[in-house]
Amino acid sequence: MGPFTLAVDTKSSSLVSSDVSNRKIKNLQLQTKKCFASVSMEEEKPFYFLRILFEGIIAGGTAGVVVETALYPIDTIKTRLQAARGGGKIVLKGLYSGLAGNLAGVLPASAVFVGVYEPTKQKLLKLFPENLSAVAHLTAGAIGGIAASLIRVPTEVVKQRMQTGQFTSASNAVHVIASKEGFKGLYAGYGSFLLRDLPFDAIQFCIYEQIRIGYKATARRDLNDPENAIIGAFAGALTGAITTPLDVIKTRLMVQGSANQYKGIFDCVQTIIREEGPSALLKGIQPRVLWIGIGGSIFFGVLESTKRLLAERRPKPTQQSQHD
Repeated sequence: MGPFTLAVDTKSSSLVSSDVSNRKIKNLQLQTKKCFASVSMEEEKPFYFLRILFEGIIAGGTAGVVVETALYPIDTIKTRLQAARGGGKIVLKGLYSGLAGNLAGVLPASAVFVGVYEPTKQKLLKLFPENLSAVAHLTAGAIGGIAASLIRVPTEVVKQRMQTGQFTSASNAVHVIASKEGFKGLYAGYGSFLLRDLPFDAIQFCIYEQIRIGYKATARRDLNDPENAIIGAFAGALTGAITTPLDVIKTRLMVQGSANQYKGIFDCVQTIIREEGPSALLKGIQPRVLWIGIGGSIFFGVLESTKRLLAERRPKPTQQSQHD
């Protein structure tokens, strides 16, 4: 009976081993199917991309309009300080001059920037390893800045010339600039604008995103609106201080009009240093840091809260799609 029992056990174990092998094969087949299913989901990403694009446009436009309206007087004072040569006096009247025309440009420019930045950031974060997330944020910020510059620059030219008292209405400013200086007059200082805004956008959003990542990892929770606002204020103030010389150069080139007292970026720098001293490149740094610090607080606070509200209103997936 002993050998018979042993034979039965061997057969049984063989059956069990075969059954286990079959289960492993089935599991591998299931995993393979799931793998292909995830690839299929990746192919449906255009819908996800469009959603991020749409939400970014809405959130960016809202944040841009709110912060521009709230801080426009400080921006006007900063512009007049930078435009004044030597010991020129600063006029404190008409601090909201050109606001309406500026909002007509700020709304689409902010919408385009965030609308481009958000999906670009999401895509780059998937391409880069986690330890290079800062590169993804820097790159996305620069790409968003380039896209928005096509709207920002004409808006900035008209705004600053109205702030310095050259025109009384945006429509009149556009008409006169285009007739006297041509279409390129609306893009006066475009090179210096990119020189300032591309580093500014890239650095500000990189600092903001990196601090948020570190804070969330430490707190082990999502950030609330006041926390986002504080981080935004710090990122904005620091970036504003760093890029002040670039902002002075951009302002001088944009407000010179048809006089063309500066031949370009390098000539502008040399002329300012020769005639007014190196400290002139830091003109308006106090109101600029104040303006962008507070602006960063408002902008990122409104941006994150708007993105959260839009995310909460997303249509929930049906049970059938969840099952699939």
